[in-house]
Amino acid sequence: MSVLFELHNVRKRYATFEALKGITVQVEAGTIGLLGPNGAGKSTLIKTLLGLLQFEEGSATVLGRNLPHEAAAIRRSVGYMPENDCYLPRMTAVQYVTYAGQLCGMPRRDAFQRAHETLHYVGLGEARYRRLGTFSTGMKQRVKLAQALIHGPKLVFLDEPTNGLDPEGRDQMLELIMDVASRGISVMLSTHILYDVEKTCSRALLLNRGALVHYGDIGAMKDDSKNNFEVRVHDKSQAFVQALRDRGATIDDDRGNLVVVSLPSGHDTDFILQVAVDTGAQIRHMVPYNMTLETAFLDIIREHQAKESGQAQQ
Repeated sequence: MSVLFELHNVRKRYATFEALKGITVQVEAGTIGLLGPNGAGKSTLIKTLLGLLQFEEGSATVLGRNLPHEAAAIRRSVGYMPENDCYLPRMTAVQYVTYAGQLCGMPRRDAFQRAHETLHYVGLGEARYRRLGTFSTGMKQRVKLAQALIHGPKLVFLDEPTNGLDPEGRDQMLELIMDVASRGISVMLSTHILYDVEKTCSRALLLNRGALVHYGDIGAMKDDSKNNFEVRVHDKSQAFVQALRDRGATIDDDRGNLVVVSLPSGHDTDFILQVAVDTGAQIRHMVPYNMTLETAFLDIIREHQAKESGQAQQ
């Protein structure tokens, strides 16, 4: 599998604030979700990979080209859909997308023809001669996607592409993104909406406070729940919970009379039932616990923050 980009100990600072803290990662072609809380460094990472921001330490390559020396060549090979609107309201959609193609090095004639095709592809064929200032939020998001695709990039960075959309508009945008990926274009989707990543991406890259905390297959992240069970007891039983811990189980979540139990290796639900018998707990509900991407994400973030807190106290 080809490498999209590779970073080694990349650090980016704004004055005394460290936005990227020594990130080292190799990301392969495909669909990647870029996740993290607000301020985690997602937009900074994208702009750094585009060569729009220069890092202070480390090294990076995108599509085999080095940053910062080959930044212009990188931008000609990738597409970028920014989070914020970036257009001239009096331009028509076809003028705007044609201009984006020319900025990527396309001859004007080719860019004009390709602009028509790309606007049809994103569902704006009939609106291509309308001025951008008259577009709805959903139409603006689509035209931003069109300008990112016009030059046939190998990789597109999409920064909050469903921002401001209603549920129907968001689903339509996600369908477009999946279709883009099906055409052999790699996609990095930066968003705070975990559902969008779970629906469209196969891998996730997680940032927290400027640090890389996880990169890997989304399915594997959720597979960690295979030996987990959600258990509800009649009354809150500290003895039941403590006995589970004493015998090697992990309590991943504890909400009143509902707990999520991670069984020790080699055990099944008889383990939980025996603990309930020994402690006199009345089990009212016990089912396999299916971890969502949101749960896996929050667990990883909590673990990273706890580790950071521990290091700060040492």
